[in-house]
Amino acid sequence: MPRLPMLTLLGALVTGCGASHSHVALEDRALTDAPPPTPPAPAPRPPPEDPLPSPHDARAFTARYPTAAACEGAARRLQASSRDDAWLALKVCADAPTFTQLGAVLGSAWAEDLRVRPDAAPLIARVVAQRGGSVDGELRLLHARKVPIFSLASAIAQPDTYRGRYVLLRAQVADQRLDGERPTLWLVEQGLQSVGSHREVDVTYRTDTVSETSGDLGGRTVLTGEGRVGGSAALRESTGQSATVKTYDNISEETGREALGRLPAPDPFLESRRDYVILARFDGLRVTSGMTTDDEDEGPKIPVLTIVSYHLPQALAVY
Repeated sequence: MPRLPMLTLLGALVTGCGASHSHVALEDRALTDAPPPTPPAPAPRPPPEDPLPSPHDARAFTARYPTAAACEGAARRLQASSRDDAWLALKVCADAPTFTQLGAVLGSAWAEDLRVRPDAAPLIARVVAQRGGSVDGELRLLHARKVPIFSLASAIAQPDTYRGRYVLLRAQVADQRLDGERPTLWLVEQGLQSVGSHREVDVTYRTDTVSETSGDLGGRTVLTGEGRVGGSAALRESTGQSATVKTYDNISEETGREALGRLPAPDPFLESRRDYVILARFDGLRVTSGMTTDDEDEGPKIPVLTIVSYHLPQALAVY
């Protein structure tokens, strides 16, 4: 075979290889020179929440939250920064007469504060009064959450068990006397009863009907002879129609239990013959100066309480 064609074939192969390499290099350069992809735009951030007002300014704190539930929720959020400020905020919320959120106060968020705060029991007593002062029903709710506040009836039944513990009662002040410099109150426990009655509503309709007849009667009698008798008669009827609705009123009634309450100083705002929700410590039973029977070695006993706080109950009860 001649040598020239072989050289020509080798040259063609070299030329083809060089062209292919040059094509790959152009593609790589094109990819290198392309602009980088644009990163996705960041998601818009929500506007920052306004900082919670300080509970040390009670008026500003309560003005910020128009409802009792919103106020309690704001106080709960303060626990993340300061539990002391959160508890102060809850007390500010509870000072409002419209605060009746006992279930929220007894929730898990405040469980630790209710256990260790010395002013937790007075706060609960205030809320119970603002809910209407139905002490028996509220005590069942407290005991379901293991809050150590008890009834006067339980303390009287087991004085050794409940000595030194809190009791909550609804009572009236029957009398006040000074025992040295400390006043002693004669307390008469009250129970709250719901009594139903019917009251008229809307328009009352009434109809009166009057019918009258008259005439003469002629004839002869043995005694009077010929004559005529005249006269008239009237018949009156009335009917009425009205609509009524059944309503319920809370009536305070004595339970039959009484107690002596001690105050550290005279209090002119604790008036006689008015109902109060009273938080007190049970000090035990005291023998009264009553007559004894042959079967008794001493006179009747009455519970003695140290009053911690008292509150006027609202007229409407919350159940």
